[in-house]
Amino acid sequence: MAYAEKHLIALEAVEIGGRHVKRYHVTADPAGIEPEVEKAAYALLPELLPEPDGTPAASFTVLHRGGDTGAYLNVYSWAWDNVLHFAGAAAGQPALDCPDTDPTRFVPVTGTDRDRSWIGCVWELAPLAHERAAWIRHVLAPDAPDLPAYLADALRSGTTD
Repeated sequence: MAYAEKHLIALEAVEIGGRHVKRYHVTADPAGIEPEVEKAAYALLPELLPEPDGTPAASFTVLHRGGDTGAYLNVYSWAWDNVLHFAGAAAGQPALDCPDTDPTRFVPVTGTDRDRSWIGCVWELAPLAHERAAWIRHVLAPDAPDLPAYLADALRSGTTD
């Protein structure tokens, strides 16, 4: 399998289920992810967010449109002040127990009876280092957490390299 970079698109943060969610899209298509795939993914998002635990309520997502019929939603939420909680969903990928190849029919892939403790593929992991550094810079290092500064600090759109 030959490796090729993909497009990384940083979108504006939104509030969902009482959490602030930074959003990234990954796709080989320069036009971006189809609106119907995006809408279906974010409709499932509230089910993938953890309960509040006193940590500033922030998460970030990576929505990845694969090169085949698959679409993947990775949800990383800050918990215990300095820990990332992970939950994921997939659509259009029968190998992950999706009902068919429709990229808008998302199903959770974490918490199933199969061991799928994956946190993301090479393209989906691009934002993790940035988000870790931003969390330290704006939430853990200051005398008081600055959640608005963290939410404004997103990885720049470009490629996943």
